[in-house]
Amino acid sequence: MSASDTPPVRRHMERLAAEGIDVVRVTYPDLIGTERARDVLLDQLPAACDHGLAFCRAVYHTTPQGDVVPVPGGLGAGLPDICVRPDLGTLAPLPWEPGVAACLGDVTDPATGRPAPESPRDLLRAVLDRCAEHGLRPVVGPELEYFLCDADPAAPAGWRKYSDTQGVVYTAGLRADDDNHLLRTLRLLRDMNIGVSSGNHEFDGSQFEINLAHSGAMSAADRAFRFKAAIKEIARKEGRLATFMAKPFNGAGGSGFHLHLSCTDEHGGNAFDDPSGPYGLSATGRHAVAGVLAHAPALAALANPTVNSYKRFGPDTLAPWLIDWGLDNRSAMVRVPPERGPGSRLELRLGDAGANPYLLVAGTVAAALLGVLAGEEPPAPLEGYGYDTSKSAVLPMTLSDALDALEADTALTELLGKEFVTSYLTYKRDEVARFRRHVTDWEFTEYAYHL
Repeated sequence: MSASDTPPVRRHMERLAAEGIDVVRVTYPDLIGTERARDVLLDQLPAACDHGLAFCRAVYHTTPQGDVVPVPGGLGAGLPDICVRPDLGTLAPLPWEPGVAACLGDVTDPATGRPAPESPRDLLRAVLDRCAEHGLRPVVGPELEYFLCDADPAAPAGWRKYSDTQGVVYTAGLRADDDNHLLRTLRLLRDMNIGVSSGNHEFDGSQFEINLAHSGAMSAADRAFRFKAAIKEIARKEGRLATFMAKPFNGAGGSGFHLHLSCTDEHGGNAFDDPSGPYGLSATGRHAVAGVLAHAPALAALANPTVNSYKRFGPDTLAPWLIDWGLDNRSAMVRVPPERGPGSRLELRLGDAGANPYLLVAGTVAAALLGVLAGEEPPAPLEGYGYDTSKSAVLPMTLSDALDALEADTALTELLGKEFVTSYLTYKRDEVARFRRHVTDWEFTEYAYHL
């Protein structure tokens, strides 16, 4: 009997077969959080668990347009393999694709037997192990926004917003969603059992937000990754495009990825809560806020990971571009919601929806942990409406500047792992270089006739 042809594996297979499932889709995130996958016939699941599924390691270094960036360990090493084994504890049926269940995969380097250096899930796992060494267990609640689009050959990019209705922020029903996209999607995600709690139409026409329940940080990142993949698949099933791009339209705002973070201590209590502490926060909670502020420039490279990300920033956008924090203040980069006791937490509002959930969670937790270890207090919280550059420092305003800040933040890069950071910087700097060479429609419109 092979190592994986065991009663637990057989029980999974019997359960899936009883549910009419004959295919298991094994998925894992690449560097930018895109789902990579292989479909495995159910009777071949033991072999996949035993031997793993071989993928080219350079999948981590492949751009959205299919080009391979020369990251160390990929092209230069002869395009070696990684090995992906199904994590059967994450099996979930796909309600919109009958007969298919999906699970996450654990990624290793066959040459070393260790996790692949670029694996986002393993990066988060390593950061959480460091937290556990200090008696902290991060709890995360993700909030993600996205735009839904309909095909339109006459539109500049072939897609237009699903709805142009304005003034329908925080609504549900047909008023802002005449095809009931949100209601249908919520029910499908509920049946997938990834902890979706609620949803509503957001600020701009065709923009939606769906919330995920709070849980341990790894579970939250797993569920956010699967949520994004599911939203895009459901839209494709309907001939539509769902995009988590930071700012897809000139005439609309951007889409955020807000992250609520708290920690439980060794006794299961909220480590951020202290009714007698300043602002009702414990020293651990205040130090965590200080850490996120101190490492915010570097964190931007993970929270705002595309050239497009920085077009979301600016005054009156509610997208933070200054390094500040406030008490129940949505114009601050770090907001501390009003709940205390078990609900004590910070909300990082920096991230945009294009962020890789694993990297955003890992970076935020790492910055908070560094703050706890440093033991420094945050400055006074922001009062009133923010965006005053005389009061707070400005975040990096381009991807290139954010990457430089990440490289310069030795404490954060040490915690994230130098091999991962080298790969990420190489991959993303190639993106910047390609964009700088690209002639945009704006440039042609601005200059071609007159010059």
